[in-house]
Amino acid sequence: MKSLSLTGSRKLSLAQREEIVGWLFITPAVLGLIIWLAGPMLYSIWLSLTEWDLIREPRFIGTANFTRMFGDRLFYKSLWATLYYTAFHVPLTLILAFLVAMLLNTKTRGIAIFRTLYYLPSIVPAVANSVLWIWIFNSEFGLLNLFLRNLGFNKVMWLQDPNTAMPALILMSLWSMGGTMIIYLAGLNGIPEQLYEAAEIDGAGSWSRFWNITLPMMTSVIFFNLILQIIGSFQVFTASYLMTRGGPNYATNFYVLYLFDNAFSWFDMGYAAALAWVLFFIILALSLVVFRSGSRWVYYEEGN
Repeated sequence: MKSLSLTGSRKLSLAQREEIVGWLFITPAVLGLIIWLAGPMLYSIWLSLTEWDLIREPRFIGTANFTRMFGDRLFYKSLWATLYYTAFHVPLTLILAFLVAMLLNTKTRGIAIFRTLYYLPSIVPAVANSVLWIWIFNSEFGLLNLFLRNLGFNKVMWLQDPNTAMPALILMSLWSMGGTMIIYLAGLNGIPEQLYEAAEIDGAGSWSRFWNITLPMMTSVIFFNLILQIIGSFQVFTASYLMTRGGPNYATNFYVLYLFDNAFSWFDMGYAAALAWVLFFIILALSLVVFRSGSRWVYYEEGN
């Protein structure tokens, strides 16, 4: 078999042939990145500087869409609702998922069944989850109010009261912490057993082993989950769209839901694109803050 050649006279080396094959394999992914991600992102920058209702041609208006946000009451409400959700959802998910992972990180017989049961809710489609929790939060015959009535409490208007709608969605979000729990579990399984054995020989108790071994060794995993949870919480949409439609009184009108309404309910695509870029920079800023703070509390075994 003849070797590949560039000009027909000079043979390609093995490294050059491997490079060509490598480029051929990654070309579909690179083209997909350019066509489906980079291209739309660049176009959305242009849209954010225009007024466009999906019917007429986009009209350039400069930074008017961005300055409009300063006087937009619903923009502030949606941003506050998202921050409220993030402030409670992120720490609760991180802590509860970590505790569950600790409980499941045992060699008890049949533990795989419990791991599966705890993980299953996280792979249930978001729409099915929302339908299930609409029934649970039903004020008349919902499972949660039935439980409260049996304890002697009055019924709660979970999704109809502005004071309880957001806590209800936060409670619902904990149902899908299985993905975070699995990542924690993988991190716990990666901690060397020799560290625990040495600490036990030195007389360290359970709390001391957790505080001085488990927690420091898990900080990189906690850091990873923290970044994912912050990004995910700022993009929450489905639960509010299906369960409350942003109500009552805009209490659950999340940022992405408001963006969606501007784009596809009110056909204000230019303003929606501007909102999307503001969201991008908010997430980027929060991520950078977490990355900067990570050097103070994240433990890397090779770097310490």
